Amino acid sequence: MRDDTRKTHETPTSWRTRRGLAGAAALLLAGIAVAPGAAAGEHSVPGTRRGALVSVTPVADRDAGEVRAFLAGRDIATDSVRYGVRAYRLTYRTVDPYGKPTTATGLLTLPVGGGHRLDLVSDTHGTMVNRGYAPSAGEDFGRVPSYLNAGAGRAVAAPDYLGLGEGPGRHPYMDTRSSVTASVDMLRASRTAARQLGRPLTGDVYATGFSQGGQVAMALGRALQQGADHTFRLKALAPISGPYDLAGQEFPALYDGRVNDLSGVFYTAYWLVAQHRLHSIYQDPADVFRAPYASRVESLYDGTHEEEEIIAALPRSVKELLTPAFYERMRHPTGGLLAAMRVNDHTCDWKPDVPVRLYTGTGDTDVPIGNTHSCVARLAERGKRARLVNQGDVDHFGVFKESAPQVVRWFDAVRD
Repeated sequence: MRDDTRKTHETPTSWRTRRGLAGAAALLLAGIAVAPGAAAGEHSVPGTRRGALVSVTPVADRDAGEVRAFLAGRDIATDSVRYGVRAYRLTYRTVDPYGKPTTATGLLTLPVGGGHRLDLVSDTHGTMVNRGYAPSAGEDFGRVPSYLNAGAGRAVAAPDYLGLGEGPGRHPYMDTRSSVTASVDMLRASRTAARQLGRPLTGDVYATGFSQGGQVAMALGRALQQGADHTFRLKALAPISGPYDLAGQEFPALYDGRVNDLSGVFYTAYWLVAQHRLHSIYQDPADVFRAPYASRVESLYDGTHEEEEIIAALPRSVKELLTPAFYERMRHPTGGLLAAMRVNDHTCDWKPDVPVRLYTGTGDTDVPIGNTHSCVARLAERGKRARLVNQGDVDHFGVFKESAPQVVRWFDAVRD
């Protein structure tokens, strides 16, 4: 579920350098016109309704050659790229998990060229612990789908989710409902911003997402089909390696070896800390986590720490992380723990009226393929046949690298 390919394959020096370059680029871009006749740099738009646009800030301007270089440098196929891209950080109004007003940020990416009115891709990202790696905040792997799809001629709305990017508070990790509200409201904000930028949207939406975002994409598709905003029409769904079945697949896989130990510790701690804020899973961290981890684990997932810091501060296995009693409780969940799992386990319990492809891989030890088989089965029970695309014996990020360009080509085919 982690969006951490940059950490797996790149050096710490290169990460710091890229963040510095991204910051310098943002400063240089302060003079890009936000819309014909609009003031340069950031501008604000009044409004208090959900999805109301608060501000638009240009963050990237890349020609087609630069887009291809960005993607090729991350081992992503570039054959679908026909246009350069311009990207903007949107700040917009939405609601928190309790329905109270808040703000969130996200990335709107537009092609430079192509048709005047644009179809819209919703891209929902994988697990992130540091708010600075959200799509609107850093030019990293979180921008790959945006640049791919915009380079092919579509607008792309990539929400940061609550508590990431420049949104306030802490991220309610794996709280599907609030991720969907933030995603729907990002579509609304993107509609307003795209119109102001002179590239109005058609209303057709193609939904994709990776890992945590694969689950969000399925739930967003259902929300759109059920009329969350009647100005948007769902056209296709293409999630990648989503954890669609926590209770039946993902958590059991921690115990039978299908999830690797390092990822298991990282995800389990993050999930428990975030879900406890919503479902009151424990009275005291020491009820769940062994010493010395109980005294540090909650502060590690505050949105400011790097993954390397978190991994270094935690043990090597889930069994070493959890108390013996809670380790068994995770194996046989009840009460608030089971409720926290099940409330997010219904993203495939519906019948889409649009084409669906689910991308996965047999070698994925972060989100095992059983999650996708479970989703396909649940869709079939409701009368929907979805195609499962198995990328074979590649790891979690290998699935992403293979699938992201294929999703763009498939969206092209569906549109045509």
